[in-house]
Amino acid sequence: QVQLVESGGGLVQPGGSLRLSCAASGSIFSIGTMGWYRQAPGKQRELVATIRSGGTTNYADSVKGRFIISRDNAKNTVSLEMNSLKPEDTAVYYCVAALATTAWSNQYDRWGQGTQVTVSS
Repeated sequence: QVQLVESGGGLVQPGGSLRLSCAASGSIFSIGTMGWYRQAPGKQRELVATIRSGGTTNYADSVKGRFIISRDNAKNTVSLEMNSLKPEDTAVYYCVAALATTAWSNQYDRWGQGTQVTVSS
């Protein structure tokens, strides 16, 4: 069984910083792209950032220059460093990883349970 567990959410003032982490555990053969999505109340879930196994990154325009995604392939973890946070960054943040559990299975997306980030004074 595979689990993705996020940590690091919380309440922060505008202009502040937070670091989210996500660890994948269980029967994992390989992990491809990992990333973060977020969903604000009343809005659709949206892409925040992704990172391929080789390190290539992709960011939503709204977070470019403020957020940094990174991963540790040896530990099966992905992190999101969030700086210069704005009230509009308030959302539940979800970790996602495309992973295979065996050598003969395809990679498909697994999601974490989400962690709340609230940016407010």
